[in-house]
Amino acid sequence: MAVALTTLTMARMKVAILRHAFRGTRAQTASTGATLGSLLAAGTIYLAFTDPDLLAAAYAIWLLGWILGPVFMGGGDETLRPEYFTMLGLPPRRLATGLLVAAFVGVAPLVSLVALAGLPVAGALIGLPNALVAVPATVLQLAVFVLLSKLAVAVVGQALRTRSGAIASGMLNGAILAALGQIWIFFVAFGETGVPSVVRYLPSGWGLLAVQGEWWALGALALLTLLLLGAWAVLLGRRAGARQPSGRSRRPMTAATANGAIIAKELRTWSRDLVRSHQLTFALSYAVCFAAVPLIVGWNGMLPYAGPIFVVMAAAMAANQYGADGTALWLTVMTPGASDVRGRQLAWLAAQAPVGVVLTVAFTSITGGPWPLVLALLAALLGGAAGLVPLISVYGLVPGTDPHRRAGNPLRTSEDDSGLTGLAYLTLALVLVTGLPAALVALRYGWAGVAVGVLTGALCAWGFGLLAERRLRAQGPELLDLMRTGRRQRASVASRFDQLSTTQRTLVWWCFGFGAIPLVPQGILAAFFVSGDMLRHSWFLATYMPSGLRYPVAAGFVLLGLAMYGLGLWIIKPRPAT
Repeated sequence: MAVALTTLTMARMKVAILRHAFRGTRAQTASTGATLGSLLAAGTIYLAFTDPDLLAAAYAIWLLGWILGPVFMGGGDETLRPEYFTMLGLPPRRLATGLLVAAFVGVAPLVSLVALAGLPVAGALIGLPNALVAVPATVLQLAVFVLLSKLAVAVVGQALRTRSGAIASGMLNGAILAALGQIWIFFVAFGETGVPSVVRYLPSGWGLLAVQGEWWALGALALLTLLLLGAWAVLLGRRAGARQPSGRSRRPMTAATANGAIIAKELRTWSRDLVRSHQLTFALSYAVCFAAVPLIVGWNGMLPYAGPIFVVMAAAMAANQYGADGTALWLTVMTPGASDVRGRQLAWLAAQAPVGVVLTVAFTSITGGPWPLVLALLAALLGGAAGLVPLISVYGLVPGTDPHRRAGNPLRTSEDDSGLTGLAYLTLALVLVTGLPAALVALRYGWAGVAVGVLTGALCAWGFGLLAERRLRAQGPELLDLMRTGRRQRASVASRFDQLSTTQRTLVWWCFGFGAIPLVPQGILAAFFVSGDMLRHSWFLATYMPSGLRYPVAAGFVLLGLAMYGLGLWIIKPRPAT
């Protein structure tokens, strides 16, 4: 009875919070995500009518999304945190059960439940007993999805409490994401032309096995749910008693100039903040693994690009640079005319550039080239990232949690997961664009591209940094208020976006949400694959074109992506008063 009352209370709390939280931009983001998720769920249900093996593969992808998504996007849904109930003295298992039931309340579980409706469909196509078994199988399968997600976040959160754990977690997460990005190579290497048989026997496929008559799978799902619930309860107990490491043994900082103090502070933060250590290691692991995976099929043409890939990913990780520092912004705002942008730029380059240079030189030496292209890209991307990171951070600042006030989940650096994700994708796209001119010149004229890369990188770092400085000086108090309260001032909220019609808002979301697809994979990456004679490559359309159309198709996608971003910016551009 006590457990039922606890779970019912937490579920009602979650409903009440969400009812008041989904307003304005957050509601628009949630509705867009629900729409896209519903389309994917409908496609998953369709597979139940056509191919059970593909349905099993689809559920494996859903499971990966549940596990990896929260890890890479700020720790997942924590509308109800364990810390809220610490003083109630709830037993760990009762607390875990209540939080689990509350976790079923939300957009993501609802969309996943729709996708799992493919199990009753598959059962009905076999017979009535199979359709009846599909009902508990669906519930248990969703419970496994949610629990594995919670357990993954809890494990990573525990790992981030030590430096070795943060580094190991970053390496593992980067390697997993890189492997998923290059998964087609594993299929080619191991001769898989369809869905591997092992996919059906993963935990994501046990519900389908039970529906198909292998009744042991239903018991296995129930047992796995209990085991995961117990493990999560243990980790919740450890989370409640966790303590942040102390840095009092570090030697004091010394600096002779203001910029020197900023650089020293930033470098000290990079060495102390375990979240930053995790992000840096993640970017490094992703770049190395993404570039090295094609070696499985004997192709080393991706190795030279490990350095540029690292720079782009590291920039995306630092996209919310000012927001991640919390209200420490007041130190700058309270100094008249002060700006720490230049110091932050130099510190970011000092932390990232050596890694990018070493990766580029080492891996390009292995392959013997193409030196002009990779050096041009590296120079341009380093400068572009150094300029765009502070610029995007001050213009698109997402309010973050002060580092000393972070909850038991260190991944939770902000309450606005969608804002952080959008900022990271925007940074990825814009940093890649800064390297495009140098890459095109290098492909056409060789070493002249390196000079173009150095020039464009320097101009981006100086020009974008100047814009960020001006923004910080002009809007510093407003940014600090946003950091402190999490709400924009009324004068700022009444922006052009709020004046748009529903159709215009939807168009803006589609432009900003999907503009990166034609710009980056179908445009920029496809051009690199074509330049390396890697044809008929995965889903990159340009690699399937006749020789005379490959570069034009890639260029067309780049222009399409830029046009989508341009259209979105044009729609939200403020209009003069009439």
